[in-house]
Amino acid sequence: MLWVKSLHLIFLVAWFAGLFYLPRLFVYHAMTEDAPGRERFKVMERKLYYGIMAPGAALTLAFGLWLWLGYGVTGGWLHAKLPLVVLLVGYHLWCGKLMRDFRGDRNTRSHVWYRWFNEFPTVILIVVVILTVVKPF
Repeated sequence: MLWVKSLHLIFLVAWFAGLFYLPRLFVYHAMTEDAPGRERFKVMERKLYYGIMAPGAALTLAFGLWLWLGYGVTGGWLHAKLPLVVLLVGYHLWCGKLMRDFRGDRNTRSHVWYRWFNEFPTVILIVVVILTVVKPF
């Protein structure tokens, strides 16, 4: 079980690296006014989303399911954690939609909006780590 837990955490770190960095790229992309700069951000965003975030998310979820179903990890803390994981998956997918909007030059949001959008995964991460480590119920 420790190997599965380790892999779950490793891929969680990779996923969160993308969840933190992609919206930050959106901040700078929304501020960019020159065409070469916009094209550069499109490439960076695509590579981050498909090369790091998507595999990280898929493998985090796969190893998390393995822990839950294969080893019978349970508890009230897990019931509180699972809706937060669903929110993170929704956030991840929303990031993909926003990336596609930028790719099609359809972004309508300001860099300030993306600065606030960037804070969401931090809050979720804090709560999930506390639930998982402290197991308050």
